[in-house]
Amino acid sequence: MKALSYPTCKLLCVQKYYGTRLESSKDLQTSAASCSLSCRPVPRSVTDALSQVHPEVTKRFFGCGLPFPAKLEGCRVLDLGSGSGRDCYAFSKLVGQSGHVTGIDMTEELITASRQYIEYHQKKFGYEKPNVTFIQGYMEKLSEAGIQSDSVDVVLSNCVICLCPDKRAVLQQAYNVLKEGGELFFSDMVASKVVPDHMKEDTVLWGEGMGGSLFWQDLISLAHGVGFSTPHLVSASQIEIYNSELKAKAGDVSFASGTYRLFKLSQNQVMSEALVTYKGTVSDFQDQLDFDSSHCFKKDVAVGVNGEMAAILQRSRFSPDFKIQILDKPWSSSESTPQYCHLNPFLLADKLGCSVRQSSKTSK
Repeated sequence: MKALSYPTCKLLCVQKYYGTRLESSKDLQTSAASCSLSCRPVPRSVTDALSQVHPEVTKRFFGCGLPFPAKLEGCRVLDLGSGSGRDCYAFSKLVGQSGHVTGIDMTEELITASRQYIEYHQKKFGYEKPNVTFIQGYMEKLSEAGIQSDSVDVVLSNCVICLCPDKRAVLQQAYNVLKEGGELFFSDMVASKVVPDHMKEDTVLWGEGMGGSLFWQDLISLAHGVGFSTPHLVSASQIEIYNSELKAKAGDVSFASGTYRLFKLSQNQVMSEALVTYKGTVSDFQDQLDFDSSHCFKKDVAVGVNGEMAAILQRSRFSPDFKIQILDKPWSSSESTPQYCHLNPFLLADKLGCSVRQSSKTSK
């Protein structure tokens, strides 16, 4: 018998872990699912959408954040690792009848379960026809799953990239299917240092997301290598490991849930610093738009931004919401660590005081 490759073994491990072993989010051995309770205020439209998702769908939710960016109305959205479909159905409410949501997951049991509630949510939201599609496939091979290049406005994922052994392939595929100006907005488990090999080889650690967590600094170089803009850290929270045995195996490696946003910009984009003024036109954010943990745009207040942020606001779906005055000053990125310390999810979690601790939870 031919031996299975390392990526194939890991994918089979995840399929079994989430398809048959976990019945609900209560079966997880970390506080990752609890981290979906954001430390930041959640827009009413998001809480309303989530509250209307069928309870059986929510029961099998295994995410670690709230990857719900603003201004999704009319967008074509792709959810990587859609699982039970909880986020997809909430997105279907947010994109409206004119938008469309596609969820892709490799686990047959979860795809089958999520498809059962398409008609329920269509009627719940009062749509003439469904605006959600679920596809069984791999996020490392979106083209093989029928997702066309340059066809998606927003790619989203909730704690699934850490379950994939080939993270570069995931980011590259997301980049390929996005339109120019499109966004990858995701929550994921990240590590405080490079995860050692013995953790990657542990079935439960991998299934829980810890074994495959990316060292947070490596995300920056990985994103740049694929072609994305510098990641923008939106929110973060510490993750507590309930199981004492798993905690011992993790040793001095800490984990956090980080939510990031990355944009696909033209490779020929000229980047110059700019003064940008928010018009207050994004729903739920009339007074100010918290773009990420470092950029808060108040209505009618001019703010200076670097060239990359100016390019993002010019080319993305947020372009109509800003008055942009380009300054005669070119800008280039730097790979130096101090420049990116604001992207450290552990520092942000400490700053926000966001750490989910439930030590009284019984280990499985």
